Amino acid sequence: MIDNGNFKHYLKAMIRSFTARRSWLVLAACLSLALIPAAVWAGAVVAANGGHGGEVLDLKPLLTVGKTNLIDFYSPFCPPCLQLAPIMEKLAERRPDLAIHKVNINRAEVTGIDWRSPLAQQYKIRQVPYFMIFSPEGKLVAQGRAAVEQVGIWLREAGMMK
Repeated sequence: MIDNGNFKHYLKAMIRSFTARRSWLVLAACLSLALIPAAVWAGAVVAANGGHGGEVLDLKPLLTVGKTNLIDFYSPFCPPCLQLAPIMEKLAERRPDLAIHKVNINRAEVTGIDWRSPLAQQYKIRQVPYFMIFSPEGKLVAQGRAAVEQVGIWLREAGMMK
């Protein structure tokens, strides 16, 4: 049994402990939110393979659960890809339900569009830009021409194309 004097001491210690834990919980929550990619919270285009261009890549871990995912395969040597980049940024801003991932097919040492990169071979990419669309559940729903048509629909819906 705790007497009255010890009870007050015990209660103060519990309050200090709870306050300290609550501070740590708030800090942990803030830190964990900071670690979540910005694309999850706001419309942004994410470089999916930055620094590892052209290498074999598993797309499944890139996909944002709960959002429609657009994979945009590109080459930094492709003029249409470079023109499309700011348009994709605006689309991402206007469509927060989309997660847009840019995937560079070029290996660092290759100048020009790298059609022979392991990544281009893996996904049989014969043209860039090349799109793949995944449902919020992670199922591939369109690629190639069908995906281009869907991107066109999204651009028209966003008021970015007639």
